[in-house]
Amino acid sequence: MKQEDIIGIIPEHYTGKKTEAEASVTLHNTEEAIIFYKTVKERLLDVNKWHEVAGIISARFYAVDNNGNEVDRKVHKGDYMKIDIPGPGSKEGDGYDWVKIEELKEASEGDIQSVGFRVRPSENPQGDKKNIAHFYDDSATSNFIVTREGTIITASVIDRNLKPNKDTESLTDKLRHSAVGAGAIGIFSKIQWQNLVEGLVKREK
Repeated sequence: MKQEDIIGIIPEHYTGKKTEAEASVTLHNTEEAIIFYKTVKERLLDVNKWHEVAGIISARFYAVDNNGNEVDRKVHKGDYMKIDIPGPGSKEGDGYDWVKIEELKEASEGDIQSVGFRVRPSENPQGDKKNIAHFYDDSATSNFIVTREGTIITASVIDRNLKPNKDTESLTDKLRHSAVGAGAIGIFSKIQWQNLVEGLVKREK
């Protein structure tokens, strides 16, 4: 089924590219779906384990608090995520790409439950905080959502306004962002996000 933005976190698309990845599972009854929804929610919010959830995902994600310290917990609004993708890292990001969790919402009404968060490319909180330390510019967002409607649980990653980041003082980073940003639109944002959503709703045998 098509993911609905029940919690209202997905911004309008107005520039660049957009991508969507989605996977769903249907449980035998509502009680079973409610229990499994809790598992999927835990997987979504524990970004430190996304590389395990996604299987062949080639990036690693780390939760970082607003003081720039790595944390071993579920993400909160205002946290950062640092991303280690294959290949040369961002100079301004100390080898990583950075995003900030600018929104995190949860809703429950009737037979519908939903939780999700929105991230946006950000500065490196461990650096000088001058420029966006990511291959996309700060018009881009990634929106991670899990929803239960009756016995159906759906996980989605919805990217909007994807544009390579050209606002950096480093020539090396400018070249990297252009190359990685263009490649990410076609590869990272589709294949990796699809692996992630499928892993989020995968049932253990």
